[in-house]
Amino acid sequence: MYWTDEGYLLSKSNFDENSIIIDTFTLNHGKYNGIVYGGASRKQKRNFQIGNKIYLNWKSKGENKSGYFNIELIKPVAPIYFDDKKRTTSILAASSILRILLPERQINQNIYNLFEKLLNDLNQDNWIQLYILWELSVIKELGFESSKTIFTKSRDFLNNNEIKKALALNKNLLLENFIIPNKLKFPLFRNLLESYYV
Repeated sequence: MYWTDEGYLLSKSNFDENSIIIDTFTLNHGKYNGIVYGGASRKQKRNFQIGNKIYLNWKSKGENKSGYFNIELIKPVAPIYFDDKKRTTSILAASSILRILLPERQINQNIYNLFEKLLNDLNQDNWIQLYILWELSVIKELGFESSKTIFTKSRDFLNNNEIKKALALNKNLLLENFIIPNKLKFPLFRNLLESYYV
C-alpha cells in the first residue's frame, strides 16, 4: 500500500539508534503513525519538530499493517516560536490533544483545517483566545458542544484570570467527555499551558 499526503507532526519517539516513530495528522488520511528510518540523524532531526507541516510518503505491506514514512519539510512551524514558551507550549498542547483524541486513520478535514488555522494564527496578539476557541471547536467537532463561554462579542482580549478560567472550563469538558470515559491521560503540556496564567 502506498499514498502521499500533507500533514502535521503530532509526536515522535525513538525506535532504534537511527530511526523514530512518528504520529501525524494528515489531510486526506487522518491520523497515522509509522517508522521513519534515519529520522534520528542530525541531518533529519530539524524536520521532526512537533507542529511542523510535512509532505508524507507512506508505504506498507497491507492497509492494516504498520508501515514507514519518507517525509519532506513543507513549513517549519515550531522553530518560529522557540523563544516563546507559551506559544511553544500551545503547539505541544494542541498536538497532544489531537494525538490522544483522534481515531486512527479516520479522515477529519474540518479538524485538520482548524488545526492549520490555529498554527497560522499563533502570530496574532490574541493568539491565546484563538487557542481557547480552537479547543471548543475541536470538542464540538468530536460531538460535544458547550453553551458555557466567557467570551463576549464586544471583547477580543481577556485578562490572565479570564484566560485561566476559560482554559479550566475547556479542561473540564475534555476530562468529562473524553479523558475520563476512555481512561486516557490528560496531556502534560496542556496542564503546563494553563499554569502560565495565574
